[in-house]
Amino acid sequence: MGERETWTTDEFGDSHEGAVGVLLPDGTVPEPVYLILTEHGAGRTSTQWTVYDGSAGLRPRAHALRAVCSCGWTGAARALDWDRIGERPLGEAALDLATACEEEWDGHAAEVERSAVALPEEIDELLRRLADGIEALGKDSPLAALRAARLLEVTAERTAYWPAHDARRDLSLEETSAALGLNEDGARRLLGRFGRWSPYS
Repeated sequence: MGERETWTTDEFGDSHEGAVGVLLPDGTVPEPVYLILTEHGAGRTSTQWTVYDGSAGLRPRAHALRAVCSCGWTGAARALDWDRIGERPLGEAALDLATACEEEWDGHAAEVERSAVALPEEIDELLRRLADGIEALGKDSPLAALRAARLLEVTAERTAYWPAHDARRDLSLEETSAALGLNEDGARRLLGRFGRWSPYS
C-alpha cells in the first residue's frame, strides 16, 4: 500500500487505521499512483486521495471518496462533483468531503471502543485520575512525572502477566481480539508482550 495520511487512536493503533479511500466510476479501488520526485525518475507510490485528480491523463480520476479502515470497515461513498471542482486542486476543492470521511471514521472508532470488553467503573475512573495526576505532576516536576509513568509501565507488566496467560489458555485469538478491539495480530502482540513470550511462537 502506498503512502497516505491516516488516523489512529492511542488504544487501538494500527488495528484500526483510518484513511480517506478512493473509488473509481466502476466502484473499484485504484492502484497506487507513482510519484516521480527526481529528474532521474526516482519516486514513491501514494494512495493519498488528493493524487487521484486525473492530471495530464496519467492518473486515475476519483469518482468518490469514502472512509476506510484497516479492519475492513468502509464508510459511505461521497461522489465528487468535477463540474464544481473545475481546475482547482482536488485537496482544496474536496476537503469538506475528506473531513466528512474522517468524522465518519471517528464514529467507527467510537463504536469499536464501545464494543470492547467493558472496564469496571472504579478501574476506569482510577485510570482517568492517574492520567490527570501524572499530567498535572509533569507541569511541576517532569522527572517525578516520568518516574510515575515508568512505575505504571512496571505495574502493567507485572499485573498483566497472568491474565495474558489465562486469556491465551482459555480464549481463542478471535475472541481475545474482539474483546480488546484489536486485529488478531495486534492481540497476539499484546498477549506476547504481557505474557513474555514471542508473539509468533
